[in-house]
Amino acid sequence: MLFMVVEDFRGRDRRAIYRRFREKGRLTPAGVRFVDSWVAADLGRCFQLMEADDVTLLQRWVVAWSDLAEFEIVPVAPGIATGEAIAATG
Repeated sequence: MLFMVVEDFRGRDRRAIYRRFREKGRLTPAGVRFVDSWVAADLGRCFQLMEADDVTLLQRWVVAWSDLAEFEIVPVAPGIATGEAIAATG
């Protein structure tokens, strides 16, 4: 399953986030796959597309970063798959 993860850096130390990333990597547990990421122009948020079959694995990942960012996790589906599902319903 795909998840759009919105990390909110506002009020947090962005340098500490990137320092930890450089030193320790993404810290994703086995079973969580990083797909891609985008950072807002104002550096206030990061959007990461992640894949996992077990949402509790994402929760473990969030715990590893929750001292530096706040998270919103939204299950998502590719637009083409959604279009096909809607078309199949008539």
